[in-house]
Amino acid sequence: MQDRPRRPRIADVAREAGVSKTAVSFAFNSPGRLNPATAARIRDVADLLGYRPNPVARMLAQRRTMAVGILTPQPLSVTFSNPFFGTFGEGAAEAAEGAGYGLFFVSPLQGSLARAIGRATVDGFVAIGLTEDHPEVEQIRRSGLPIVLVDAPAFPEHGSIEVDDEEGARGAAAHLLGLGHRELLVIGVEPPVGREARPYPARADGDDVPGRRLRGYRSALAARRVALGDERVVVGPATFAGGAAAFNRAWEDGLRFSGVLAMSDAMAVGVLRAARDLGLAVPRDLSVVGFDDLEIARQTEPPLTTVHQPVRRKGAEAVRILLSLVDGRDGDRAEHLRLPTRLIVRGSSGPAPRPGGPATRSG
Repeated sequence: MQDRPRRPRIADVAREAGVSKTAVSFAFNSPGRLNPATAARIRDVADLLGYRPNPVARMLAQRRTMAVGILTPQPLSVTFSNPFFGTFGEGAAEAAEGAGYGLFFVSPLQGSLARAIGRATVDGFVAIGLTEDHPEVEQIRRSGLPIVLVDAPAFPEHGSIEVDDEEGARGAAAHLLGLGHRELLVIGVEPPVGREARPYPARADGDDVPGRRLRGYRSALAARRVALGDERVVVGPATFAGGAAAFNRAWEDGLRFSGVLAMSDAMAVGVLRAARDLGLAVPRDLSVVGFDDLEIARQTEPPLTTVHQPVRRKGAEAVRILLSLVDGRDGDRAEHLRLPTRLIVRGSSGPAPRPGGPATRSG
């Protein structure tokens, strides 16, 4: 059995290039400390020999991992069931790769987000939807790593990015009210893993995304003196299946409604499918409004009326803010950014059906 060829080492590059091992290290880790021609010659010799720097040694030398983490409180199997994260990830990856950084999604490890955080080798976190009462938030704050919070209340010492959820939801509800709808169902996003499983409507004063959107819906309804009882707020995972299951659960409980306000496009698409399976025509029998304006919203039948938020831009801006903290470009000042929303009216919403129609008839 032949011996495997020995991998070239830093000493081999130094000998062939006629420089010290320190100069070889500088060529890869701190090229600005060398004459540009010398650094280029060293890298050419390394390429010729097939030498690649040890990534661990390089990280130690640079005190950087050249990677950022996207931290989610849900298992990745749930996270990637929602197309929101694909669009968000596109923007985040574009910004990270453009700056020479890798991108890692970090989710609970064996049910523990704390364990996953402790094992993540990254230069900072973009944390999605972690509110102040999440049990691991304080650990993240003590970690010393730069953090940007997405869709969560801002901590003064960390960067943040969010959209105007309450105003967007208010516009969605006002749209259905303007079309004559009075019997409505809200389909909300259930609390993530690790959150107290309180009755959902009791969280209406919360400052997380579901709480802000529910406040927006209720505000528009209250302005028209339309009641929204707790039984008309049902929750599920922010996935196609989650939206369909929540809709079916409300229907099986005997609730009837002419309009559905879903807190995500994924859930709204699930509602469209469930309604079709029940023989309900959209928008003749039932109007549906989502939230996100993902690409799939244009592809449903009928196309989905929804609240637009700049999801891809949100991912890119979150990484941009994080890297400015990693590089110390903004000193100790953390940037806090809020992006606007707007209603996009498509074919899934229409005038309220006549009383007694299939979606409003009880029983």
